[in-house]
Amino acid sequence: MTDKKKIFPIALKKYLTAHSVNSKILEHKTVYTAIDVANTLKKKMEEIVKSLLVKVDNYYYIVCLPADHNLDFKKIKSAIERTTGVKVKTIKIPDEKTMIKVLKLQKEGMSAFGGLYKLPVIVEKKLASIKRAVFSTGTFNHSVELGLKDFIKLENAVLASFGIKKKVKVINKRSSSSLMMKHANKKPMATKKKAVKKAVKKAKKPVKKAKKAVKKVKKATKKAKKAKK
Repeated sequence: MTDKKKIFPIALKKYLTAHSVNSKILEHKTVYTAIDVANTLKKKMEEIVKSLLVKVDNYYYIVCLPADHNLDFKKIKSAIERTTGVKVKTIKIPDEKTMIKVLKLQKEGMSAFGGLYKLPVIVEKKLASIKRAVFSTGTFNHSVELGLKDFIKLENAVLASFGIKKKVKVINKRSSSSLMMKHANKKPMATKKKAVKKAVKKAKKPVKKAKKAVKKVKKATKKAKKAKK
């Protein structure tokens, strides 16, 4: 079953046109994460920009980083403090209801373009080395590709270092391949074997006890028979 055709966001199209931004609209199947976008468009992880809404005290920022990076809250906190000159007390990613309310979203998601929401944008420094990148548009069927320098200029974005690279592995399935996270805390095989051995030993203990109990009963029965004789 194919996805129904979705229209590229009119507000974003007008926004890019008004600022004479050279961009390329990319239509694709319905996807919900930056990693899925990379997989669908067959792009490198560092070419896909993941955008997050971050609440800093009573203010909001749009934070952009590569698809295969996580947000380091301590680093982004320090970056915002350096930029604003104001001490930050709390920093967090708001829940979905708050995001919908703050950005005044309808059925769409959040785009990477802070100018649409009148919000400041902070970009991970590692992205600055990429000539062109793919950004979220607010729909799940379209992305937009443009020059990183053009995006930074358009959004008057602040560059800072706050991303932590995560391990991503391609796992092949019967009909298709998908990108999956390989957790760093995954136990090695040697550890698993030890755990299995321990479990087997524990399972054998009750059996040994039962055998001993049967032997004791047999001995007691023999003694009773001899006593009767």
